[in-house]
Amino acid sequence: MKKRPTSVTIIAWILIVLGALSVVTTTVMTNNPTAVALMSKSPLPVSVQYGISYFGSLVMVVSGIAMLKGQNWARWLYIGWSVIGFIIGVATSPAKIAMIPGFVVFLIIAFFLFRPRANDYFAKVEAVANA
Repeated sequence: MKKRPTSVTIIAWILIVLGALSVVTTTVMTNNPTAVALMSKSPLPVSVQYGISYFGSLVMVVSGIAMLKGQNWARWLYIGWSVIGFIIGVATSPAKIAMIPGFVVFLIIAFFLFRPRANDYFAKVEAVANA
């Protein structure tokens, strides 16, 4: 098995930690009247927004763990869910400008997840699993 690139390791752990923290902060925000008032300005019901947040957190944790194991589908899951999340955000968020920093971070992560060394790592692990 080929050595995991440092960039993939860092990204995977960031996803795991941020996904776990997101579960905590989302749970805390359910009792925050200011957060609920802001979320109420969206066309999506607040409960749907919480569901999307929890699902996104789960995707981050699962993707991060699977990336550490070299599972190619994990980076595609992260990329796919992130794109869907941004589309939902652009369509429904009352604060679209606040999405720009997250989109820039997403582009940086995507760049590192699809660099040649990362592609080799995910391809080698997949080839070993299929052998």
